[in-house]
Amino acid sequence: MKRDYLDSESSYSRYGVKTDVVIVRYGELALKSPGVRNWYEKILMKNIAAMLDSRDIPYSLMRREWGRIFIETTDPRASEAAADVFGVVSTSPALITEPNLEGAAETCALLGKDLIMEGESFAIRARRSGNHPFSSTDIGKTCGDAVWNELEKEGQNPRVDLSSPDKEIFVEIRQNLAYIFLETVKGVGGLPLGTQGNMVVLISGGLDSPVAAWLMMKRGVMITPVYCNNSPYAEDAARERAFDCIRQLQKWAPGYQFTTYEIPHGPNLRSFIETCNRKNTCLLCKRMMYREAYEVMKKEKASGIITGSSLGQVASQTAANMHAEIYQLAIPIYHPLISFDKTEIMDIARKIGTYDISSRQAGSCGAVPERPEIGANYDLIVLEEKKLDSETMVSNALKAAKILKL
Repeated sequence: MKRDYLDSESSYSRYGVKTDVVIVRYGELALKSPGVRNWYEKILMKNIAAMLDSRDIPYSLMRREWGRIFIETTDPRASEAAADVFGVVSTSPALITEPNLEGAAETCALLGKDLIMEGESFAIRARRSGNHPFSSTDIGKTCGDAVWNELEKEGQNPRVDLSSPDKEIFVEIRQNLAYIFLETVKGVGGLPLGTQGNMVVLISGGLDSPVAAWLMMKRGVMITPVYCNNSPYAEDAARERAFDCIRQLQKWAPGYQFTTYEIPHGPNLRSFIETCNRKNTCLLCKRMMYREAYEVMKKEKASGIITGSSLGQVASQTAANMHAEIYQLAIPIYHPLISFDKTEIMDIARKIGTYDISSRQAGSCGAVPERPEIGANYDLIVLEEKKLDSETMVSNALKAAKILKL
């Protein structure tokens, strides 16, 4: 299958080289049992197809071989798009040639001729899989010689540097085809979305909760966002900010449609303020949100609740308070940001596209007490709740909830 790498039907890589296919690599999936791996790979391919479709990127075929997925496409955007799919470790736009030393060497020579400038060093990075009468060392030597000879014919003085070359050419010869590429795009990693079931996520629109949701999506969890609307203690801007964060997260999950719950939480806040010790308002608020989210969890047949809590980040998120928030609540709660500092959270928010949204001014919650409890006694919080009819409060809130498709 000899191909001219300047064929107008091929797509351009970052180096201006036209390519035939995108190589998709994955990590953890390879460690699974054959049955689970097969299932994960099928979901991963479905998710890649959905990502390509969402960005209007055409492809003629998607196929899988052991340890790899190949996308046959003429669109140069495909490599970056596939790298944004959960479960993908890296991608490379590549040229296809015959799975032998001659085909690989000829293609490498053509690439090297235009890629490697006078005075630059180069290296061949070779690997193989399948049954071949040659080794990876043979590939590297044969292809390296071909590039060297081509550069000498062009009047250059070629240099090989295997430690820190100016240019690298990667050769991967598999059983049926050989792939030549120049770059590797880092993927988001993790597990394919949808392989770990569904969880409810409490979304506030601040920096933390969207990042927490994204990290769990990276681990294969589909999310059901729940927004507890604190009106009249919160501005409408807070609601819009939260929904815009959900819309941004949705872009990471093409092919899936989030079911978003908006639960009126203001009446419950009023009850806490009027009935209970004022300093405990935030703790009671969080416990009530967990109860409301738990009802959504049961309805959606989900398996947990995700929060954006980070230990010690704000006054309400001390270890004592977080203990009090869940005391006697038999609810599976996940805190993926528990050990993250603010800088780490901000870096991820920028990466996933929620930072600018979460940074918009949306006012502060008017129900927060002047001096909130920071070292709660979990027994006293339970006593505080006995002043309230929690079951009725949850029931009323869920009856008034809105179910949205953003």
